[in-house]
Amino acid sequence: MYGSNVSDDGLQHVSTLNFGDPFRKHEMHCRFKQRPPWHWLAITTSIGILVIALLVGYIFHATVNRIAKVEDDCHKMMELKKRAEAADVAKSQFLATVSHEIRTPMNGVLGMLDMLMDTDLDVTQQDYVRTAQASGKALVSLINEVLDQAKIEAGRLELEAVRFDLRAILDDILSLFSGKSQEKGVELAVYISDRVPEMLIGDPGRFRQIITNLMGNSIKFTEKGHIFVTVHLVEEVIGSIGFEMESPSKNTLSGFPVADRRCSWEGFKTLSGEGSTCPLSLSSSDLINLIVSVEDTGVGIPLEAQSCIFTPFMQVGPSISRTHGGTGIGLSISKCLVGLMNGEIGFVSIPKVGSTFTFTAVFTKGCADPNEYKSQQINNQSNLASSEFQGMMALVVDPRPVRAKVSRYHIQRLGIHVEVVSDFNQVLSSINSGKTVTNMVLVEQEIWDKDSVISAHFINNLEKVDCGMPPKLFLLSSSISPSRTRAATSSDHTPPIVMKPLRASMLAASLQRAMGVGGKGKPRTGEISGLSVCNLLLGRKILIVDDNNVNLKVAAGALKKYGADVVCADSGKKAISLLQPPHHFDACFMDIQMPEMDGFEATRTIREVECSINNLIQSGEVSVEAYDNISKWHVPILAMTADVIQATHEKSIRCGMDGYVSKPFEAQQLYREVSRHFQSA
Repeated sequence: MYGSNVSDDGLQHVSTLNFGDPFRKHEMHCRFKQRPPWHWLAITTSIGILVIALLVGYIFHATVNRIAKVEDDCHKMMELKKRAEAADVAKSQFLATVSHEIRTPMNGVLGMLDMLMDTDLDVTQQDYVRTAQASGKALVSLINEVLDQAKIEAGRLELEAVRFDLRAILDDILSLFSGKSQEKGVELAVYISDRVPEMLIGDPGRFRQIITNLMGNSIKFTEKGHIFVTVHLVEEVIGSIGFEMESPSKNTLSGFPVADRRCSWEGFKTLSGEGSTCPLSLSSSDLINLIVSVEDTGVGIPLEAQSCIFTPFMQVGPSISRTHGGTGIGLSISKCLVGLMNGEIGFVSIPKVGSTFTFTAVFTKGCADPNEYKSQQINNQSNLASSEFQGMMALVVDPRPVRAKVSRYHIQRLGIHVEVVSDFNQVLSSINSGKTVTNMVLVEQEIWDKDSVISAHFINNLEKVDCGMPPKLFLLSSSISPSRTRAATSSDHTPPIVMKPLRASMLAASLQRAMGVGGKGKPRTGEISGLSVCNLLLGRKILIVDDNNVNLKVAAGALKKYGADVVCADSGKKAISLLQPPHHFDACFMDIQMPEMDGFEATRTIREVECSINNLIQSGEVSVEAYDNISKWHVPILAMTADVIQATHEKSIRCGMDGYVSKPFEAQQLYREVSRHFQSA
């Protein structure tokens, strides 16, 4: 039990034994040769502690790795952001370069064609040149659309805020599409409510682009009937929503059924009162919220294609692109522009009936107070209407109310009082009543052609009226067919024809020619005649700087045509030496992208030289006589480039340039910019 292999391993137990002997004490020593096995609780506890320790270690390790990965990802994201920003800059630069490289030769093509038109050409050659010009302008328009789409995707499209005449813009758009509408026999008309102010503040170019896109689509897809553009205040439409009981299909411009325009604005928040799209920086009294509708009687849009009509580069079908052409981005761009104008756009279309597109746009009043607005209206009316038309009386013979309303609107813009009648008998009754003197009668061609006997009888009765001078008779026509042209030239009873679409300048010129009043050659408001341009540019010395010889020829030829003395330079360094004061140049057209020294650097150098000389003259260090008695030198420098990126505009102004001319340019663009600086000087 005790053995000889006793070791002090701590596994022995001493027990006291009592055998009843008072003289001896007994003890029992017990020892185990092996340690006892662990208890299960101790085992599981140890294992749990180990697992927890491992888990804590793993979590700590994972946390450290995660922090390192997040830091690495953050660095990668910053690097990707820098790359994306660099790519965005590179994309903008690419657009600028591509635009410049494409538009520069197009400037030469269109410029030379324009100069070719001034030479002695026969009819066939003139037709060839016009066709080439139209093709070139179509290509430039396509380039502009693609660039606009790219700027929209990059978020770089910005709007101007300048004063403009809304009615003049619509007149210009009518002039743009009048030839095509007359060729197709489609009636084209514009009506602007009297409550819409004459002058507004906004971006006229982009507003024109929206309407041009919508009307261009209507012209392409309409073979008969009409295209009708209306402009009202949103308040007018809201006030009339509950009162339009009759369907508009029963009362249209041409008599053809149309898609109900009220359905095109059903989802507009502005009309439903759910929200306001007005800028917060302006009070509501300063804002003009317009609603514009473009209605046509074309082929309509198939129902399956209406959901993707505003998708970029989307055509209704493959045959549409082949038949009518186009890229399919006009509506997409228009929708973006409407959004930038704090507006909404919608449409309604019925296949084989027609389509109506409607959009809203928010502008600012062009006049600060009502008195200024009234005086401006009077001035605009007096500019449009010759004094000979003021106070005249006209009768419009038209049984169709919408068409008569449009005719009344345009004739009243000339200061003529207008009454509408539905037939010839009412004309004779009104004239014979003697209440007012009727100076002219305008008859719709449709009424005139209905019965030639009645028309001839009406002319005879009109000449017999006992009221002094009989009123002058005119026909309002949308197109002239060859048979109608022969009838007009062969018959003595056919009245003068006023061609539609009606617009103030054309109507005034037609009435002046027929009635023998006013200046027959008077240009439209804001238009510069060739004689006035010659008087303005005659003897002016202008420097043109461009590294492209074709562009130099185009610009020089355009200005020499009006009597300017043109000097050409092919580099920025030559321009600096030529514009070193004292010099005798009245203006300078400077190309931006040139080798060695670009237009920006050349302009900055020229401005620095002018500034230093002006300071020397003001301080008296040099005499003003040494510099041709000019105390402040500043030659107008106009940027001349094919780059159409907005940043280029801003950079040209920052470096000291006074204006901007985009290529391809025409003669009118050139002299309009130069005349602005000459007039201010």
